[in-house]
Amino acid sequence: MLNFAAFVPHPPIAVPSVGKENIKFIKKTVRGFGTLAKKIGKAAPETIIIISPHGQIFGDAFCINLSEDYYGNLKDFGDLSTQLKFKGDIKLAHQIREGMETKIPLTMISDQILDHGVSVPLYYLSRYLNNFNIIPLSYSSLDRDTHIKFGALLKEEILKSNKKVAIVASGDLSHRLTVDAPAGYSPRGIIFDQKIVDIIKKPKTAIKSLLDLDESLLEEAGECGFRSLLVLMSILFETKYKTEVISYEGPFGVGYLIANFKL
Repeated sequence: MLNFAAFVPHPPIAVPSVGKENIKFIKKTVRGFGTLAKKIGKAAPETIIIISPHGQIFGDAFCINLSEDYYGNLKDFGDLSTQLKFKGDIKLAHQIREGMETKIPLTMISDQILDHGVSVPLYYLSRYLNNFNIIPLSYSSLDRDTHIKFGALLKEEILKSNKKVAIVASGDLSHRLTVDAPAGYSPRGIIFDQKIVDIIKKPKTAIKSLLDLDESLLEEAGECGFRSLLVLMSILFETKYKTEVISYEGPFGVGYLIANFKL
């Protein structure tokens, strides 16, 4: 059963040992993660399925990363102290693969090292949880409709399970909000972010609105969370929920959105 759903960013700078004195510029996101961590703690999922833009991306297939144990660190960002460890849900991962592999392009890898699209959110979201497993997924370069289909098939497998399952879509919004942004500036960056925030507040039209977004807007925004969000919205389709936008900010030229979808 699905008992928790959220969209989160993954800025390493939100982790105190990385951000250090700069963490003061990202207070909304840090507080937002704290709020969301308490909410997922109350939901107490047994397994968290987390979709990351920074895992192994295949052009022609979605990817499940299957391992008994996972390890996360932020050494690529100068942090040698943060060490994370999580257990994998082997049984559910195999169920997902067996249920979906003949219906949609799907591949499986085994990589114990988690990317920061997984590690940063779980650094916060694991604070109030005990005895839970994870399944990291990666989206693909396939078209939007195929991502919607992937989400629908994934939902079927989640609903078949008698476990409490959380789905967390990891992704940053525009990387082009300011002149010193990592991908350069585009005035359409903030337009993209505003549209995404507006779209997710309207469950009945969310999928259609995401599918209708102009491709040039996505390219100009320089985002990395759109496909994660597509899959999440597909999973939530025809599920009764209320969108709670916990926080949004873009202090370093990158849009950081935290949203809880109250089931």
